[in-house]
Amino acid sequence: MTDTRLSFKEMCARFDVTPRTLRYYEYIELLAPEKEGRARFYGPREVARMKLILRGRRFGFSLEEIRQWLLIYGKKGERPQLEAWLQLADRQLVELEKQRAELETSIADLRALRETAVQEMGRLPD
Repeated sequence: MTDTRLSFKEMCARFDVTPRTLRYYEYIELLAPEKEGRARFYGPREVARMKLILRGRRFGFSLEEIRQWLLIYGKKGERPQLEAWLQLADRQLVELEKQRAELETSIADLRALRETAVQEMGRLPD
Protein backbone atom coordinates (compact mmCIF):
# COMPACT_ATOMS: atom_id res chain seq x y z
CA MET A 1 0.00 0.00 0.00
CA THR A 2 1.40 3.38 -0.97
CA ASP A 3 0.50 6.74 0.50
CA THR A 4 -1.47 7.62 -2.63
CA ARG A 5 -3.82 4.62 -2.56
CA LEU A 6 -6.32 3.45 0.02
CA SER A 7 -7.68 -0.06 0.32
CA PHE A 8 -11.43 -0.69 0.44
CA LYS A 9 -11.30 -1.00 4.23
CA GLU A 10 -9.19 2.16 4.60
CA MET A 11 -11.57 4.10 2.37
CA CYS A 12 -14.55 3.04 4.50
CA ALA A 13 -12.72 4.03 7.69
CA ARG A 14 -11.43 7.34 6.35
CA PHE A 15 -14.89 8.52 5.30
CA ASP A 16 -16.87 6.67 7.97
CA VAL A 17 -19.07 4.87 5.44
CA THR A 18 -20.21 1.28 5.36
CA PRO A 19 -18.86 -1.22 2.84
CA ARG A 20 -22.38 -1.37 1.40
CA THR A 21 -22.34 2.41 0.80
CA LEU A 22 -18.94 2.31 -0.87
CA ARG A 23 -19.98 -0.60 -3.12
CA TYR A 24 -23.18 1.25 -4.03
CA TYR A 25 -21.25 4.39 -5.00
CA GLU A 26 -19.18 2.18 -7.30
CA TYR A 27 -22.28 0.48 -8.70
CA ILE A 28 -23.86 3.81 -9.67
CA GLU A 29 -20.53 4.95 -11.11
CA LEU A 30 -19.73 7.71 -8.65
CA LEU A 31 -16.44 5.98 -7.89
CA ALA A 32 -14.19 3.84 -10.06
CA PRO A 33 -11.42 2.29 -7.97
CA GLU A 34 -8.45 0.46 -9.42
CA LYS A 35 -8.97 -3.28 -9.20
CA GLU A 36 -6.28 -5.87 -8.66
CA GLY A 37 -7.96 -9.23 -8.59
CA ARG A 38 -10.73 -8.87 -6.02
CA ALA A 39 -8.98 -6.01 -4.21
CA ARG A 40 -9.97 -2.39 -4.79
CA PHE A 41 -7.69 0.61 -4.39
CA TYR A 42 -8.68 4.26 -4.27
CA GLY A 43 -6.29 6.91 -5.53
CA PRO A 44 -6.35 10.70 -5.11
CA ARG A 45 -9.09 11.11 -7.75
CA GLU A 46 -11.46 8.76 -5.94
CA VAL A 47 -10.66 10.31 -2.56
CA ALA A 48 -11.45 13.77 -3.97
CA ARG A 49 -14.68 12.49 -5.53
CA MET A 50 -15.69 10.88 -2.23
CA LYS A 51 -15.21 14.22 -0.46
CA LEU A 52 -17.43 15.89 -3.07
CA ILE A 53 -20.06 13.15 -2.80
CA LEU A 54 -20.29 13.40 0.98
CA ARG A 55 -20.33 17.19 0.90
CA GLY A 56 -23.07 17.11 -1.74
CA ARG A 57 -25.12 14.70 0.39
CA ARG A 58 -24.67 16.98 3.42
CA PHE A 59 -26.03 19.87 1.34
CA GLY A 60 -29.05 17.77 0.38
CA PHE A 61 -28.23 16.89 -3.22
CA SER A 62 -29.41 13.54 -4.55
CA LEU A 63 -26.85 10.97 -5.63
CA GLU A 64 -28.10 11.31 -9.19
CA GLU A 65 -27.54 15.08 -9.13
CA ILE A 66 -24.02 14.51 -7.81
CA ARG A 67 -23.37 11.83 -10.44
CA GLN A 68 -24.56 14.06 -13.29
CA TRP A 69 -22.51 16.98 -11.98
CA LEU A 70 -19.35 14.85 -11.78
CA LEU A 71 -19.95 13.57 -15.32
CA ILE A 72 -19.99 17.11 -16.71
CA TYR A 73 -16.33 17.63 -15.87
CA GLY A 74 -15.23 14.55 -17.78
CA LYS A 75 -17.37 15.39 -20.82
CA LYS A 76 -17.39 19.17 -21.04
CA GLY A 77 -14.70 20.55 -18.73
CA GLU A 78 -14.43 22.81 -15.75
CA ARG A 79 -16.45 25.86 -16.84
CA PRO A 80 -19.66 23.94 -17.66
CA GLN A 81 -19.22 22.00 -14.43
CA LEU A 82 -18.98 25.23 -12.44
CA GLU A 83 -22.02 26.67 -14.23
CA ALA A 84 -24.01 23.53 -13.39
CA TRP A 85 -22.79 23.73 -9.80
CA LEU A 86 -24.00 27.32 -9.48
CA GLN A 87 -27.46 26.32 -10.71
CA LEU A 88 -27.61 23.39 -8.30
CA ALA A 89 -26.34 25.51 -5.41
CA ASP A 90 -28.83 28.32 -6.06
CA ARG A 91 -31.72 25.87 -6.19
CA GLN A 92 -30.59 24.05 -3.06
CA LEU A 93 -30.07 27.30 -1.13
CA VAL A 94 -33.72 28.19 -1.77
CA GLU A 95 -34.79 24.74 -0.55
CA LEU A 96 -32.61 24.89 2.58
CA GLU A 97 -33.92 28.36 3.45
CA LYS A 98 -37.48 27.01 3.15
CA GLN A 99 -36.60 24.07 5.39
CA ARG A 100 -35.01 26.42 7.93
CA ALA A 101 -38.17 28.56 8.04
CA GLU A 102 -40.29 25.44 8.55
CA LEU A 103 -37.96 24.21 11.27
CA GLU A 104 -38.02 27.57 13.07
CA THR A 105 -41.84 27.49 13.00
CA SER A 106 -41.87 23.95 14.39
CA ILE A 107 -39.45 24.91 17.16
CA ALA A 108 -41.55 27.93 18.12
CA ASP A 109 -44.74 25.81 18.15
CA LEU A 110 -43.11 23.12 20.27
CA ARG A 111 -41.76 25.69 22.75
CA ALA A 112 -45.23 27.24 23.06
CA LEU A 113 -46.83 23.83 23.66
CA ARG A 114 -44.15 22.97 26.20
CA GLU A 115 -44.77 26.24 28.03
CA THR A 116 -48.50 25.50 28.10
CA ALA A 117 -47.75 22.08 29.62
CA VAL A 118 -45.49 23.67 32.27
CA GLN A 119 -48.27 26.10 33.18
CA GLU A 120 -50.84 23.31 33.39
CA MET A 121 -48.57 21.30 35.66
CA GLY A 122 -48.26 24.36 37.92
CA ARG A 123 -52.03 24.44 38.34
CA LEU A 124 -52.36 20.76 39.24
CA PRO A 125 -52.04 19.52 42.82
CA ASP A 126 -48.96 17.47 43.66
